[in-house]
Amino acid sequence: MIYLDYQATTPVAPEVAEAMQPWIEDKFANPHSPSRWGREAAAAIEVARKQVEQAIGLSGGRLAFTGSATEALNWALKGTMEKAPQSRRRIVTVATEHAAVLDTCEWLEGQNYAVTRLPVNSGGLVDLENVRAALDETVALVAMMLVNNEIGVIQPVAEVASLAHEAGALVLCDAVQGFGRLNIPDGPDLVAVSAHKIHGPKAIGALWMRAGAEPAPFLHGGGQELGMRSGTLSPELCVGFGAAAKLATKQRETDHAHVEALWDAATAELSSGWTVNGSPDQRYKGNLNIRHEPLDAARLISDLRDIAFSLGSACASGSGRPSHVLRALGLSDREARSSIRLGFGRYTTKSELIDAVRRIDGAARAQQGLAA
Repeated sequence: MIYLDYQATTPVAPEVAEAMQPWIEDKFANPHSPSRWGREAAAAIEVARKQVEQAIGLSGGRLAFTGSATEALNWALKGTMEKAPQSRRRIVTVATEHAAVLDTCEWLEGQNYAVTRLPVNSGGLVDLENVRAALDETVALVAMMLVNNEIGVIQPVAEVASLAHEAGALVLCDAVQGFGRLNIPDGPDLVAVSAHKIHGPKAIGALWMRAGAEPAPFLHGGGQELGMRSGTLSPELCVGFGAAAKLATKQRETDHAHVEALWDAATAELSSGWTVNGSPDQRYKGNLNIRHEPLDAARLISDLRDIAFSLGSACASGSGRPSHVLRALGLSDREARSSIRLGFGRYTTKSELIDAVRRIDGAARAQQGLAA
């Protein structure tokens, strides 16, 4: 198999698996137990917490582990609105956000909160003047991705944060696709990240909170995680997350140069007729979302079963609906259904990517009855 689905998940790094192993086999104690073994596990979690905080790279806050980035985003949105004053009952977000944000915002609307969803331009980027116009004294929170999970475009998070703070609103950044790959800009008050997007284990994420911007407690029980997110932590998952974050920090420049070279190699192999979805410049280049009309992208994936790539978000791939991100760019349903996403990273080789792109290109042209 050639794996080109890095936005859905990444392979676990060997260094991460090695770091986790002792905590799976021998060091299995509850980290909240007062025993010597429990204290050892708790100490390992605190090391991991520092490693993830250092990879996020922001100061003046603290980090709580969660079961996923989806949980972190739910907590940030619901907990912030729960604490917001009655005069601030509105959220501003973007039409191309992940379902973890958009669906939670929709739920909050059912709880009598208001949501403003900003449009994007044809490149997938928000207009700062639209952001400015949407902000007033009724807004409690602005929620915006750093890197879009479907098309890879990088939103102007720092500039948006500045505008939001001028209006007295907090800022939540879904940094899942940018964490470990790009510097997270200063400005957000809340940042959600995930381990399995940076070669760590699944089922663990985190929410970084600037001091004074902490949301209301999300899970009640034993008082773990700063008294705001109760539940027994998994030492092996936390240690794995920390190891992946430390490795990502060390490898960031090397990884970035690698995906830039892979992007150049992949795009050079595409025949005429392919179009890149999203801004060609303001983007993370480990995400190549392209379309070729008229193409049945779902059939293409089925035909090339030994190449792992996708139609877009793994969370929404089974819905049968055209991508809400591509529709927000102004693409028709037909154009959206003619689009595929190739995701590559640290362990992708140039030769396997070129092989995959040539085969994808050939299969797409054959499907349309075009000569190779």
